[in-house]
Amino acid sequence: MAVDLKIDEVGYWSEVKIAILAEYAKFYNQILRSNRLHSVYIDGFAGAGYHKAKGSDRIIEGSPARALGVEPAFGEYHFVDMNPARVGALAGLGGGRENIHVYEGDCNEILIQHVFPQIRWENYQRALCILDPYGLHLDWHVIKAAADTQAIEIFLNFPVMDMQMNVFWSNPDRVTEENRGRMTRFWGDESWREAAYTPVQGLFGEMTQKNPIDIITRAFQSRLKQAAGFEFVPDPIPMRNTKGAIVYYLFFASHNRTAHKIVNYIFEQSSKYGEVPDGGTFDNRMD
Repeated sequence: MAVDLKIDEVGYWSEVKIAILAEYAKFYNQILRSNRLHSVYIDGFAGAGYHKAKGSDRIIEGSPARALGVEPAFGEYHFVDMNPARVGALAGLGGGRENIHVYEGDCNEILIQHVFPQIRWENYQRALCILDPYGLHLDWHVIKAAADTQAIEIFLNFPVMDMQMNVFWSNPDRVTEENRGRMTRFWGDESWREAAYTPVQGLFGEMTQKNPIDIITRAFQSRLKQAAGFEFVPDPIPMRNTKGAIVYYLFFASHNRTAHKIVNYIFEQSSKYGEVPDGGTFDNRMD
């Protein structure tokens, strides 16, 4: 571990997410191998590759480390992070393997300029891309670019906690211009306002009413299909903290019907996980 690296603490929901990604990656590679396709793993917000369980000293493998351990293995890996210490830790994960590529910088630029152009349908390449920002740090054009390749499917963190805290206020006029801009970049345009608010008639004229988060989430699911162009977008799974509050929704989007069915199954099984006891070990086996 790098000396100047602060290990992120993650909650129970992150362990569930990592288990989901690893389980799907196993199915994904089995299918691609059987069809003689070249598989690629991409992580746009990769982190250091490992975390610490919240409230304990238990070390957890992050999604990059879990992806490297999946059998059959991916043909190549692309990890992106903005933090130099995390990038150094990522570089050490692969033990010098030539098919592992680590990038330091903003994934909104690196994926578009350097990674996605390498994934070509006609070259029998297919990619699984993880877009797991901590908040509203992802630009819509990355999602759209992935869909346009027809060869990349995504798992996407829809960060409702950041949205609820900083954007979806009862009085939208009080939201800062910066936070409105972050929301627009993530959503792709300003149609998020229509999803988030409904005009209603009040005692003193027309006013706006904030919509429940599930309505906003369904609207984004429709955008992934209609605006981005993904053919299959199953209902997302809510990731909850130990108090039951939804921290984010995990979306999956693909052009492949079989992938859609597999993820629906995994999401259904994952919703049955119980809470991890303090200091315990998360059981990531699927029943």
